[in-house]
Amino acid sequence: QVQLVESGGGSVQPGRSLRLSCAVSGRATSSLFMGWFRQAPGKERQRVVGIEGNGGETMYGDAVRGRVAISRDDANRTVTLEMTDLEPEDTGTYFCNIGRSYWSQGTQVTVSA
Repeated sequence: QVQLVESGGGSVQPGRSLRLSCAVSGRATSSLFMGWFRQAPGKERQRVVGIEGNGGETMYGDAVRGRVAISRDDANRTVTLEMTDLEPEDTGTYFCNIGRSYWSQGTQVTVSA
């Protein structure tokens, strides 16, 4: 059984940074896409950033380009998102995904003063 468990999230002030981590169990990750998505209330889920397996490319969402970094550790089966210069528009539920098939339960990020 594949499970994805997030850590991080919470309330953050505008302009600050955020770090989310996702730990995967039940599946090796090295060949799989790993990515972060988010969903704001009343809006569709959108990709924040993703990285293909086996040293493949990194793909950024337009809304966060230049403010995000993704890193993966396939030995430990984790993927980490770091975002800087947070804006209120970054508020939403953040999900990690592997293989474009498996999803985490989501963690809330709220950016407000």
